[in-house]
Amino acid sequence: MTMAAATATYSIPNPLEAPLRLTLLELVGVVCEVTEDDREVVATVVHMLRSGRVELTGNFRDVPVEVFSD
Repeated sequence: MTMAAATATYSIPNPLEAPLRLTLLELVGVVCEVTEDDREVVATVVHMLRSGRVELTGNFRDVPVEVFSD
């Protein structure tokens, strides 16, 4: 799956829907289930965090998303 295909499946967040709350480990694990390309994993995780669909819990809950991108 290409990055374009991975990001095309996400819709604009509904402000009435609560974001998914996951640890960074859980989020990376789920994304790794659909790709083996490490760059795609990072890009998808960053996209999901920036979109507001996912919020991190645990040790990384207050870390800015820019830390996870290049």
